[in-house]
Amino acid sequence: MTSAELLPPGLPVVRTVSGYPGGPEWLGRLPALVGELAERWELVPGEPFAGGSVSWVAPVRRADGSEAVLKVSWPHREAAGEGAALRLWGGRGAVRLYEHDAGRYALLLERCAPGTELGRAAGLPAEERLLAGAEVLRELWSAPVPPDTGLETVAEVTAGWADLAEERMARLRPPGFDPALVALGVRLLRELPGAAAREAVVHGDLNPGNVLAAGRRPWLAVDAKPMTGDPLYDPWPLIEQVGHAFGQPVPRDVAAARCSLVAGALGEDAGRLMAWAVARRVESALWAVAEGGDPAAGTAMMAQVRTLADLAGL
Repeated sequence: MTSAELLPPGLPVVRTVSGYPGGPEWLGRLPALVGELAERWELVPGEPFAGGSVSWVAPVRRADGSEAVLKVSWPHREAAGEGAALRLWGGRGAVRLYEHDAGRYALLLERCAPGTELGRAAGLPAEERLLAGAEVLRELWSAPVPPDTGLETVAEVTAGWADLAEERMARLRPPGFDPALVALGVRLLRELPGAAAREAVVHGDLNPGNVLAAGRRPWLAVDAKPMTGDPLYDPWPLIEQVGHAFGQPVPRDVAAARCSLVAGALGEDAGRLMAWAVARRVESALWAVAEGGDPAAGTAMMAQVRTLADLAGL
């Protein structure tokens, strides 16, 4: 394939990374890097997938005729541990890792077929999709956690988020943001990781777009931003986005039922799951104002925080 075919200008990774410092230079090197990886791992690349805002991802054919996926990520913190986590999971709940070049942020992965996203599985009721996602989480969390994984911890990451949330709230003072609710979210970001009953290799971004229909298992996780720590960090994006609980006529009841459904399937405490939802939603609301430039979205999220905090008894 030519460089233009490997890296068409409309590809999301091109649009996103072009705006990063050093991004155009990395994109300029990417076709040659893909060529080197294809030669080393004996691959024939196909047309890249349209998804992936910070990674180049394409189907490939291996020397033995089998299909796989080549993923090359823009070097950044959240992508650094993906290969290590996939190796620890060993195919349990996630795609298998065939090859890994950590220095080049390159992964050769099992291909999911048909590859339908869980969020787009419109033929399945929301509750069935939530249970499918919960089963993926059960498998991911079943992997033993060795003493030194090389992965960041949930506690490290969320402590940084807490500091950032405090700074953003003090600097921006966005209308519609209850300072007491923000303070609650910040406190939970700091305290929840240390109160965990157990530790797991968490996915870090298990939204329904990162769970794909597969052949080896009904559903497999992709695109992890892994850490080690409290497993209940993981479920909220799944619950939030499958069926859009807060878009329902009675969102409080729907959110409560879905949190309880997922917690029950995981054998975990629903109140603690909701507490993590409060913590993560406060961080997201402040990000929406500070980085997303969308105060209205942030205010809407804080209304959701109030509902979740009330449901959790916080």
